[in-house]
Amino acid sequence: MTFLPLASALLASRLSGHPAICPTEQDTPSNEEAAYDVQQQVTTALIKRDGPIIAWKVGSATPTAEPFAAPIHAATVFTTMPGPSPSFFRYIGVEAELAYRFDRTPIVTSDGCTNEAITEALGAIHAVIEIVDTRFSKPGIAEPLVHRADQQGHGALIIGPGRRDWQAVSPLQERVKLMINGRTAADHEGGNSAGDPMRLLVWLAVHAAQRGMPLTAGTIVTTGSTTGTIWVAANTRVEAEFASIGRLTLDLS
Repeated sequence: MTFLPLASALLASRLSGHPAICPTEQDTPSNEEAAYDVQQQVTTALIKRDGPIIAWKVGSATPTAEPFAAPIHAATVFTTMPGPSPSFFRYIGVEAELAYRFDRTPIVTSDGCTNEAITEALGAIHAVIEIVDTRFSKPGIAEPLVHRADQQGHGALIIGPGRRDWQAVSPLQERVKLMINGRTAADHEGGNSAGDPMRLLVWLAVHAAQRGMPLTAGTIVTTGSTTGTIWVAANTRVEAEFASIGRLTLDLS
């Protein structure tokens, strides 16, 4: 495989633990397809070290904008405590999110995917915390295509409590509370800029299949921040609570 320049820099950063240089105009992918090509080259190269793709992150800037996504390796998904060590990251941005677990592979045809196919394939909804990180010299890279190439800034995904009657939860009205060291950082209903996550899941089923990484039984898909990103330091206690699902506590120590 001949690596694209940005893919080589990102992969070197992953393998060395050191940040990549601040991206220049020459590093910026020319379009969405080019950004996903970089993302996939890095993803494929890391499978030997970080394990298979067992989760995805998907989001959207608005309820009608084109979604965006990134695959997540097994090594960055945590289902039991303690979770990841702070040394696992360069920067630590915490977000409370809602994630869905698939019980089976959703049907994707040449015509795409449907809400019904997703509904039939889903098995549960979970409260999760995603840790946002970056492979660049500083967080907050504004260029969307560069961010896309860098696995949408994924650091780790911590899976919390869930419920199988996922249709009983209304994401747009679900109350979420995020606590940082006992202080309230967010407390509101909804909060996800993408709106209804069903649209995201339908889009992702097609996108993942086209990329040769289809959603399968057991795949977790986290659907975007409901709280925004809160940047924290090591030795921080993070608590995310969704009223209808439960609470997840993460001690970053």
